[in-house]
Amino acid sequence: MKRTDLPLVYSCSGCSSAAQTANMIAIKMDRENIAEMSCIAGVGGDVKPLVRTAKSGREIIAIDGCSLACCKSCLARHEIQPKHHFVLSDFNIPKIIGEDPNPKHAINTYKQILKLTNLSY
Repeated sequence: MKRTDLPLVYSCSGCSSAAQTANMIAIKMDRENIAEMSCIAGVGGDVKPLVRTAKSGREIIAIDGCSLACCKSCLARHEIQPKHHFVLSDFNIPKIIGEDPNPKHAINTYKQILKLTNLSY
């Protein structure tokens, strides 16, 4: 399968442990060829090639660390609705400023997201 046939995954990448957990999950999806990660900052910043990618019609998975939903909001600026949107606080991932993510939380949540999206490796 070509990478362009994979869903796109966007994640929060803020400074909290929850944000970095979202980023870890998206990177893992990318590295395992479950989805192709793209840059949400570029979409939110109106970078034309990245907005074009987001608007390409591919399935989109958006992963936010908390209920602020920055990732989903960046997509909405361009009238893009993700097929799947996950907020990690719904998975009991704590949002702690100045703390690294818990790798066990990331792996467990990654597995749950794969099940919920019907994706696997």
